[in-house]
Amino acid sequence: MITVSSSLHQRFLKAIAPGAALVLLLIATGCQKKGGGSAGTMGDNVSGTPLPERREGASFFGDNVERGQFQRIYFDFDSQTIRGSESGKIQQVANFMKQGSSEIIIAGFTDERGTEEYNRGLGDRRAGAVRESLISQGIDGSRIQTVSFGLEMPSDPGHNEAAWAKNRRAEVGVIR
Repeated sequence: MITVSSSLHQRFLKAIAPGAALVLLLIATGCQKKGGGSAGTMGDNVSGTPLPERREGASFFGDNVERGQFQRIYFDFDSQTIRGSESGKIQQVANFMKQGSSEIIIAGFTDERGTEEYNRGLGDRRAGAVRESLISQGIDGSRIQTVSFGLEMPSDPGHNEAAWAKNRRAEVGVIR
């Protein structure tokens, strides 16, 4: 049987105590919530504009969201940049929002190419790009929620470029 002297044991504990305390401190501070508690992704901000708290019961496919009022906004492959040809569609949403106090939810979608995780992020960036465009036109960001479905729920189930082009989109729903 091996015995450790009590003085050796005490010296060992004194040597590792500062390192253990540092590790615990790093773990504790790394687990704190960032961004002041606002809901959202990527640090709870999109281009510096905090995302609003999720409105309870607001689900893009829920009964309290009116979909189809606005045209779909389409994107190029692997891009969240808004095409010039799609800007008028976003302008229509901005005009609608300037006339009242409605809140909207923007859903981002992708085609089936890429991993589920990558496509979820790309869908989020697409929804965020539409949100930022609306904010730049004077719409209060607290009235705009975003969600990403990535490659889930394609508008065209085909496996070719024509189908993929229809699936790379953002859709806007009005929360009632």
